[in-house]
Amino acid sequence: MEAFLGEIYNWFKKNKRDLPWRQTTDPYSIWLSEIILQQTRVVQGTKYYLRFLEKFPSVKILAAASEDEVLKEWQGLGYYSRARNLHVTAKYIQSEYNGVFPSNFDHIIKLKGIGAYTAAAIASIAFDLPYPAIDGNVYRVFSRYFGILTPIDSDKGKKEIQQIAYELMPQKNAGFHNQALMEFGALQCVPKSPDCENCVLRKTCYAAQNKQVDILPVKSKKTKPKTRYFYYYYLESGETTFLEKREKNDIWKNLYQFPLFESKKQLTEKEILENTTFYVNSENSIIKKLSDQKKHVLSHQVIFARLVSVEIFKPESLEGKFIQVNKKDIFKFAVPRLIEEFMKDLNLNEKND
Repeated sequence: MEAFLGEIYNWFKKNKRDLPWRQTTDPYSIWLSEIILQQTRVVQGTKYYLRFLEKFPSVKILAAASEDEVLKEWQGLGYYSRARNLHVTAKYIQSEYNGVFPSNFDHIIKLKGIGAYTAAAIASIAFDLPYPAIDGNVYRVFSRYFGILTPIDSDKGKKEIQQIAYELMPQKNAGFHNQALMEFGALQCVPKSPDCENCVLRKTCYAAQNKQVDILPVKSKKTKPKTRYFYYYYLESGETTFLEKREKNDIWKNLYQFPLFESKKQLTEKEILENTTFYVNSENSIIKKLSDQKKHVLSHQVIFARLVSVEIFKPESLEGKFIQVNKKDIFKFAVPRLIEEFMKDLNLNEKND
């Protein structure tokens, strides 16, 4: 165990990336970085981290912001529940802890949007508390090095990894320890085709010695993603268009979009053009264009979407709860990436302001 950690620590000192959140022990900054990096690559996440921190430099300022402001700043990162939870938690910390991030692990883990891994990362890096931060990188490193053949997404597999993590956890320099393990998995023990020949652990690694690097870690069979068919309507009336807010407990909650008709099956062009969900009849509208289909892949869903451009002569006759906005102001609303792509196709962006 000591030899394993010694090699990891020495490797980390030589190879760690110079990342902005590693230059601070401020729990708010560390919390923000961990939430962003949950589902985002470091290169993209760094830009958002710096921009978000500039816009909302403290818990107090984030708590005072509107949800729309927070979601707009998050636009493009995806998994928007992270941003909503971040905002809710900031308001809670402001009201319950007077804006001071709690330094007790049991208090941290109870905060909305913070699970065991994130709580451990914040506790160890910001407060040097000895809690192991077990992310996907650590699961992979431990599975390969110690030869964990149990699926890591099973309860039994998680317990095996957790037991090892707690046995390895030092009582001091917890943040350094956790970051070293995570960085080793992120840069050296990568998911596909790791450079085992130049790995400091190659002589003692179970997977390397037994030629099971491509097999470990073991995961249970994945569920098939759900397929959905979205038909958006770009309704034009002079210099204005129409948006709606997604309020149901679904993907992209509280983000804005063009009026949406969702079908259980893929529609033919004839069916799309004959659909008058949002406008009464052809005398009140002209269909100008039907876009090509876009395929948008999420973690558990695949969306096939098309955009119908329609000119409306009498906007008061539209059927739906829509917000009428000037085309040049449309970029001010927080929208999903899919809608952002359609907006670019329509040449609707900030440059038109």
